Amino acid sequence: MSFVVAAPKQASVPVRGTHLRFPVRRIYCVGRNYTDHVTEMGGIPGRESPFFFQKPTDALLMDENFPYPPASNNVHYEVELVVALHSGGKNVAVEDASRHIYGYAVGIDMTRRDLQSEAKKAGRPWEVAKAFDHSAPIGEVAPKPDIGLLERASISLHVNEVQRQNSDISEMIWSVPEIIAELSKLFELHAGDIIFTGTPSGVGPVQPGDRMHAVIERVGELTLRVCKPF
Repeated sequence: MSFVVAAPKQASVPVRGTHLRFPVRRIYCVGRNYTDHVTEMGGIPGRESPFFFQKPTDALLMDENFPYPPASNNVHYEVELVVALHSGGKNVAVEDASRHIYGYAVGIDMTRRDLQSEAKKAGRPWEVAKAFDHSAPIGEVAPKPDIGLLERASISLHVNEVQRQNSDISEMIWSVPEIIAELSKLFELHAGDIIFTGTPSGVGPVQPGDRMHAVIERVGELTLRVCKPF
């Protein structure tokens, strides 16, 4: 097949312990999925239907340097468990959802918080706040057979060796199987889809020179240094 311009490269993430890579089809994200984070963002905690947004696949960042994005003075970190799917479908039942999971990764949903606040006030979409270049740092995918089905695991993030976020994935309002089931009601899920599953409280700003270190028990670690724009 011939194209009139160069075809974009397939986005992919390394698989832990192998030379293989996990191809990424779509990046889905879950908003406000920890009660304490809902509270710190000024929301009212509750188990309402989850809401989703997306990031482009070329927002993935696997370099240790995170370039501070333009047009913002308030860029926040949000550590998240990322779920990688090896299969999917429509209207997936909660009890069947886990069989679609290939593995897990550590991710950070980087957010232009000032632009997000402006968008919320104006009733506009969040793309400029959430979907900018390099906004989805991610670590290696840990295959599910290597670590088992993940229902409990500590999740934390340090900035300059000071702990800012600390929780457990069991504290999610919507569990991973529930997220997969709810998302499949809105989109047909496929192999290669990844899901950022939400962040606990403690989100905050970073500046060039800061060092972020995210850890999810059994899944892995992710270290980033904030640098000036490339």
